[in-house]
Amino acid sequence: MLKVQEIRELIKLLDSTTVSELSYEEDGCKIKLRKGVVTGVVAPEVVQAPAAVPQVQAAPVKAEAPKVETPKAEVAPVSANINDETLSKIVSPMVGTFYAAPSPDEDDYVKVGAKVSADSVVCIVEAMKLFNEIEAEVKGEIVEVLVKNGQLVEYGQPLFLVKAE
Repeated sequence: MLKVQEIRELIKLLDSTTVSELSYEEDGCKIKLRKGVVTGVVAPEVVQAPAAVPQVQAAPVKAEAPKVETPKAEVAPVSANINDETLSKIVSPMVGTFYAAPSPDEDDYVKVGAKVSADSVVCIVEAMKLFNEIEAEVKGEIVEVLVKNGQLVEYGQPLFLVKAE
């Protein structure tokens, strides 16, 4: 099975090219990635009917996007240190909900001042009912937590600032 880090690398590879779709298979594990957004309505293919059968033209289909209410989450203020090039960023590898602790009644994985190694779990990002542990990928000290517990995060959004060792 592919690790989260390997999937991240595939996503970065896809983002850095003009390729819009990538399929990858290794040891029986398959992953298919697509980028870009499909917009509009896909029209059905029109097939010419035989002469004996009268042709019927389909009326155009008007599609409306379903109204989806997204939960309102608090947004953490933007840090003044976010552009400090001496600090490393731990970013979200996916869109989802940020959780600082493994469960509501347990302590946070890391807090400001905590020392982390490259394989230290720093948080969880929940996406489609799957809880993904996010690793630091850098050795150092947590300088700042940039998001709040329960906040919705985007792909590539900085979550933590780390003073690398």
